[in-house]
Amino acid sequence: MKTLSVYGWKSEDSLWLEFEGAFDDQAARRSELEPFLQALEEHADGWMPDVVQGKRNRKYSRAAFWKSLEEEHDDISMSIGLYRTKQPALDLTLRLWFRPRPPLLKFSGLVKPLSLFAQEERCQHFVEMVRAWASRYPVSYATAHSADDRALAGAPYFGRDQRTAHRDGFDKIYAVWWLNVFGPELVRSVGRERMLSTPAHRVEELPNGSILLVTWPTAADFSSDAARLAQARAHAHLRPDLDFDTLLHGLRERSAALAPVRPHFHPDAAPLFSRVVEHVSSHERPRLTTELNSWQLPERRQWLPASSALPQDVADPQPFLERYSLLAEHLVAMLHIEVPSVRQATPESLTDIDFFFWREDVPDTRSREGLDKLAVPAVGAYLGQVLVHHLDGQWIPRDKLMENQVLVGDRVWLPFIRAWHYLRSRQSLLDFSLTQAFREAERHRATGPGNPPP
Repeated sequence: MKTLSVYGWKSEDSLWLEFEGAFDDQAARRSELEPFLQALEEHADGWMPDVVQGKRNRKYSRAAFWKSLEEEHDDISMSIGLYRTKQPALDLTLRLWFRPRPPLLKFSGLVKPLSLFAQEERCQHFVEMVRAWASRYPVSYATAHSADDRALAGAPYFGRDQRTAHRDGFDKIYAVWWLNVFGPELVRSVGRERMLSTPAHRVEELPNGSILLVTWPTAADFSSDAARLAQARAHAHLRPDLDFDTLLHGLRERSAALAPVRPHFHPDAAPLFSRVVEHVSSHERPRLTTELNSWQLPERRQWLPASSALPQDVADPQPFLERYSLLAEHLVAMLHIEVPSVRQATPESLTDIDFFFWREDVPDTRSREGLDKLAVPAVGAYLGQVLVHHLDGQWIPRDKLMENQVLVGDRVWLPFIRAWHYLRSRQSLLDFSLTQAFREAERHRATGPGNPPP
């Protein structure tokens, strides 16, 4: 049973949910968890899981839930996943921990897209679901909010090191999100009267002493200025030691950072840049798109006018031509599993290689000695062969590898020098991409002397 992945469409924001509540691990497990399932089934409006995953995927039902839960457990914990087979997508995990550690029920993950929660009625259902859980399973803290905004805010560490954050948790109010449930300890630290008087869309004291707080009617509208004002007012009220204007400025900066940016990439680099942007998380896309929109051709150019070409300095070019072919085959041997198109040696395969090297951060995760000794010659030869076969290029063999050239039109290209610059860093993979080199050579050949504009 194939489920949708929330990570398959990165351009969309998600609703992040995190709920941690205490439960009685000495009680019958089914009776203890029935209220949790009842609230989920009643209020998961438009996003109810239809797959439950233990050792395998099963169509959601109460019976499948219990079966899966029993499959995935050890002496101190058990867990299952909840997913969907059609949009919207889910990636939710229920975990239970038992004694000797404090018994804990944790339900967390993503509902995608966030735009699903643009309707106030659906958001009310979501709030009622969390309210029901928090009333039944006493919480220290629970939240729901934009996953992208949480990432920009530095959650869950908020500037702390990982060890400190795991030790202290949400021990004070580091942030106020769209939906919050503050447990009794947080309520005491702030003051019950102060917390109940928070300016917000909804503030409600629960029977167990927790307080539910919702800043704005809808979750999807979190980045609007009105929603940010409400978020800042609530945060400043709960943390009077913090400055309201500073909080609001930070929230507005995050909204600006999340605003979509239309790509207008340099045409020579666009095939690669589009894939790079598609790969990163949605909260990173606007910033990265802005950076790549301003990208310019590198100052170090790996070509010369044909009139300045170094002359062939070998008596018999054939062994050198065979060497270029063998070096290019080395790249095919290295990448054919991860980049199947490398076998075709096409312009498109150059982009696939660029993207793979960038995604895997090859320059910074592989031996520098190995890169310079093996990868640079293989990449340079491969690029040269593509120029030869797809742009009617001609090798000009030289005894020194880095001096070898490919004549295309009225320019000679230096593929091995290009490969050396290309493999310096992750950024250089973008600045000196194989895609851009080929596109520039193709574009110049088409518009060079004696060739009419395309």
